[in-house]
Amino acid sequence: MPAASDPSASREVAALIAVVERLRDPVHGCPWDLEQTHSSLIPYVLEEAHEVADAIRHGDDAHLQEELGDLLLQVLLHAQIASEAGRFDLAAVARGLRHKLVRRHPHVFAAAAEANRGLAGDSAAVRRSWEAIKAEEQELERHRQQEPSPAPLSARLARKLRGQPAMAGAMNLSRKAAAAGFEWENMAGVWAKVEEELAELREAVASGDRAHAESELGDVIFTLVNVARWCGLDPDEGLAGTNRRFLDRFSRVEAALGGDLSGQSIERLEGLWQQAKAQIRAAKES
Repeated sequence: MPAASDPSASREVAALIAVVERLRDPVHGCPWDLEQTHSSLIPYVLEEAHEVADAIRHGDDAHLQEELGDLLLQVLLHAQIASEAGRFDLAAVARGLRHKLVRRHPHVFAAAAEANRGLAGDSAAVRRSWEAIKAEEQELERHRQQEPSPAPLSARLARKLRGQPAMAGAMNLSRKAAAAGFEWENMAGVWAKVEEELAELREAVASGDRAHAESELGDVIFTLVNVARWCGLDPDEGLAGTNRRFLDRFSRVEAALGGDLSGQSIERLEGLWQQAKAQIRAAKES
């Protein structure tokens, strides 16, 4: 396997950049690619990122390689669009990232790296160092922008939340608020909050007020994210696993009915569902 610094990797990346430039050529390019903007590409960036995660979960290297390529295409397209408008280009993106990585890893890259290693003896220490350096950078940027300093935690969290999937955003908000002291005393308090929010959701659903019910549903989910944080669980991974298990069981129910679920009683469907669960469990135990 060639290293990322191998000349062949550089040649392939350069060739790929040339392909993207051709796709965006005003005369000879692709009409679809030429129509794209930063905003129009947002759904594709998110979709490709989720497909990368799915390939990782399934341990499929061929799929992961392909999906990483699709995600890289999104990076190249955004850089090309910005370059055409004279705002920034791929070199600026790479340069900025390189400088950030070096700056935030003093235990690896600094002149006194050996002396700094004690500040990052494990991954938890590395994370604390990263966050401290990031906070310093943000302070310098606020000073440059002549913004009030220090910015309130809520303002910093609002910036962090932008662009994140709702579940990941909820976990980040929960962690940061807890670190600032906005936290339950024990797990019993978390469970009490879950019960409180569930009762409010039931009441909102019964009222027929869709907007209210949706709001209360969000509160329930946010509280369950806090349960996950307290228990050291990953809610996104948990839900992804549930989705996979559902599809596995559902496909077995479909197969048992020849692909036609119409007209079946709920008792019949539930029986086949439980049968599918038993089959999957038996297969894992064998």
